[in-house]
Amino acid sequence: MSTPGSLPEALKGCRVDGRVALVTGAGRGIGLAAAIGLAQAGAEIYLVSRTLSELEEAATRIRADGGAAQPLVCDVTNGAQVREAFAKLPRLDILVNNAGGNIPEPFVDVTEERLDRILNLNVRAAFLVAQAAARKMLEAPDRKARGAAMVNISSQMGHVGAAGRTVYCMTKHALEGLTRALGVELAPHNIRVNSIAPTFIETPMTAPFFEEPCFREWVLNRIPLGRLGQLDEVTAAVVFLASPAAALITGTSLLVDGGWTAQ
Repeated sequence: MSTPGSLPEALKGCRVDGRVALVTGAGRGIGLAAAIGLAQAGAEIYLVSRTLSELEEAATRIRADGGAAQPLVCDVTNGAQVREAFAKLPRLDILVNNAGGNIPEPFVDVTEERLDRILNLNVRAAFLVAQAAARKMLEAPDRKARGAAMVNISSQMGHVGAAGRTVYCMTKHALEGLTRALGVELAPHNIRVNSIAPTFIETPMTAPFFEEPCFREWVLNRIPLGRLGQLDEVTAAVVFLASPAAALITGTSLLVDGGWTAQ
């Protein structure tokens, strides 16, 4: 409780010093940016993906900046590998549940193979990772006093619909439902669960898509702020939700979408 004229504790910085964080899909894109941001905010990072070379490069980058990071090779669609990976952690205070994918295509062209691939990664794997994280978080004897946080990386497409993205929208709506349910169920243990729903983010991987004038125009015309999102803007949201600054926020979605879903 702050006294009149003093700065509330929640506003003294989004630091996560002494916390252990695990980030899936940490070798590139939003996952890598989130891992770097959390490390800069004081967390010890476990980097998860299927590609050791990417994880080692990410860990080296974090260590060069004075942070602590460990690679942890794991295919999140494999339940046994997920459980084995979490068993290696000394403890867990923060999860960034980021691994996911998309195959944009017309609804009538979606094959069962591609349907199963995206459902398996975006829904089943996200569930298994969150479950393993919750079990690890609950092991800590000081959990209720110390608290913990899960951040699911969703999408603005988890709140709206879009042509050519039926499977992706379905999976992200499912992730938003999981976020809300876990936010309620884990609240008595002081484990907060939230999602971040970004708009289209400008990265080296998405750059080729935006070189197509019609697609770029379609996207920018739907973002009231008139520009694409940047990785550091998503990272800021991750660090905020993972930190004590968001201590009363759970079971909700932080829309980092430039106003897309406000229309």
